[in-house]
Amino acid sequence: MKPENEQIVKSFLAHADDLSDDLTDDVEEMLGVVPFIFSILRDRPESFALSTLADYRFSRPASLDAKTAELIAVAAAASAGGAESCLKVHIGGAALKEGASRDEVLDVLLIAAMIGKTRVLASSLRQFREVCGKEQGGTGR
Repeated sequence: MKPENEQIVKSFLAHADDLSDDLTDDVEEMLGVVPFIFSILRDRPESFALSTLADYRFSRPASLDAKTAELIAVAAAASAGGAESCLKVHIGGAALKEGASRDEVLDVLLIAAMIGKTRVLASSLRQFREVCGKEQGGTGR
């Protein structure tokens, strides 16, 4: 890395604690709660500041309004599986707060479920076809 960029990074990281406080406050405002993982990750202020700043910027891109970004977060959390806390936060704390209706949230969940089902079927049916071959004596459909 060029020395001038090294200095920029060093200066940024020197303020990691203050940045972490600001990011935590901003995320709490955005989501209505401080995510559990923050309590552990804050033990590493430099990593926390870098990672959380990136996540914060990704979660509110300039090309999307906040409601759309939160509906996407709901779909991603639903499709991730096992992300119940993320779903709760992004549905209640953020999507509804940003103006999403109950019907919009439900439709997003149904679309995420449909894609999840398709993913399972595509993978498992390919394996089924490879192991079992074409159906013998059936309709062929």
